Amino acid sequence: MTTRSCIVAWLRVILPLTALAILSVLFLLGRKPDPEASIPYADVDPRELAERQAVTSPTYAGVTEDGAQLSISAAEARPGAEQGDGLAQAVRMTLRAQDGRAADVSAGTAALEGDQVRLGEGVRMTTADGWVLTAPELRASTGEGRLVSDEEVNVLAPFGDLTAGRMELRPSGEGSGDHVLDLSGGVRLIYRP
Repeated sequence: MTTRSCIVAWLRVILPLTALAILSVLFLLGRKPDPEASIPYADVDPRELAERQAVTSPTYAGVTEDGAQLSISAAEARPGAEQGDGLAQAVRMTLRAQDGRAADVSAGTAALEGDQVRLGEGVRMTTADGWVLTAPELRASTGEGRLVSDEEVNVLAPFGDLTAGRMELRPSGEGSGDHVLDLSGGVRLIYRP
């Protein structure tokens, strides 16, 4: 028998025995489970969870009358008191018009009222051409593809800062699929060239 064959024969015996010894030590010295330890993610009341009616991660997608694509998603949605009403939390809405104008809206809450969605709690709208708008509340029409805020809005535009008493993103009305961002009600502009 050669030296190499002898070494291989011994290694065939020694290596499995060494592996068994290491595993035995791991099992013998491992920590014992603590039966009093609680599961870290079990801090919810199961009764409240079972009684609450909610949908997690709901999404809605559709096309408005003028052909704009509309999608709405939320972290959670709960049904309202009346049929067709509801409340959603951590909402994101995207409106993409046929002319390429796009508006991405995020809000803390949204309430569904017929074909209107009332967005509130930190509403922020970003358009594809670089406008950023913040408002206390925004109403969105899922059928018409119209976004309206009747309260004061603050706008960061590519050319400066604006404040306005009212804002409306609406179809131009010519059947072309174009959308117009209309600021009105005492518009103030701080121009930054």
